[in-house]
Amino acid sequence: MTRSREAAALPVAGATLTTRRAESDAVYLSLGAGAIGGLYGLLVALLVPALGLGGDAPFAPFAAVGSAIVAAVASTLGYWRARDRPGQEWRRELPPWKYIVNTVSVVIVHAVLAFLATFALYRVLAAGFIGLPVIPFWAVVLMAVTLGVTVYITYLSAAHMGTQRMSTLLMAFVVIGVLTSMVTSPDPQWWRVHFSHLGTFADPSSQIFNGTLIAGGLLVTTFAVYISHDMSELVQRGVLTKTRAPRVVSTLFVVMGIMLAGVGIFPFHTNPVLHNVSASGMAAMYLVLLFSGPSLLRGMPRTYFVVSWVYAGATLASLALFVVGYFSLTAFEIIVFALVFGWIAVFIRFLGVTSPS
Repeated sequence: MTRSREAAALPVAGATLTTRRAESDAVYLSLGAGAIGGLYGLLVALLVPALGLGGDAPFAPFAAVGSAIVAAVASTLGYWRARDRPGQEWRRELPPWKYIVNTVSVVIVHAVLAFLATFALYRVLAAGFIGLPVIPFWAVVLMAVTLGVTVYITYLSAAHMGTQRMSTLLMAFVVIGVLTSMVTSPDPQWWRVHFSHLGTFADPSSQIFNGTLIAGGLLVTTFAVYISHDMSELVQRGVLTKTRAPRVVSTLFVVMGIMLAGVGIFPFHTNPVLHNVSASGMAAMYLVLLFSGPSLLRGMPRTYFVVSWVYAGATLASLALFVVGYFSLTAFEIIVFALVFGWIAVFIRFLGVTSPS
């Protein structure tokens, strides 16, 4: 009895040790990033005349670029070192190309989120402190704190990457990227055309929109690797009855990710055919996953299937309302887009709590 208790405690002790190590690494890296940030802030203050929170030389873009760079480095280190964490050893068995793709997607998402969050934070501060100059002392302090906090957060996020965290990152990344494109679009009436109109301008807002879809698609393909692993464990434990479910579901998610990236790779104004094929393909994979659930995912909680049928009904109802002219094309596209990612979140939540009764 004593030996069994000790054996059962070993994984917990190992996980606790790894968590402590990750926390320690994050603290030391954040201190180093803070020192680098201080030097960077001093350099910016000395080289940029009339530096302020707002005005003609705002602090925001410099801080945002610095945050993106250190977030990329920190997430790379965190994700790479996490391969030895308890429960993450399976990642070492992935083919090199797949591991590289996964790492790139994780790094891109963390870097972009760090950039957008930092930029938005300092733009808000600029609105609250109108006309406030940023002298060298405060440039050093602000940049040191910004880069230090960014490294701490992103390192731990990447180091504790799992299916649930991956889905949260995916939702946050897509929502923030699309909303940023909306509010920065050069055409305030873009919604009168269609959703994809956001990606048709020779403007940074369109680059953000298309880039969000491309990186989001890459993240969905990474997401599929985690789904396959989690579902394979459930099959081995006898929770899911279909042995082919992990392979089929992960493949459908990979195709969905490729189609989502295709929407951004082929903007509507450059190649409407491939753009529409990509958008339709993404929607088709979503519907296949929905309607094949009762067969492929036998063993999931009954509530999951109830929620899935609600999503299916909402999708079909939206299509009907669009066909009769009650919904505009833009409204229909946004609703379906929200339903797709909302269902992904629900699927992952239920997958995480599914266990033998």
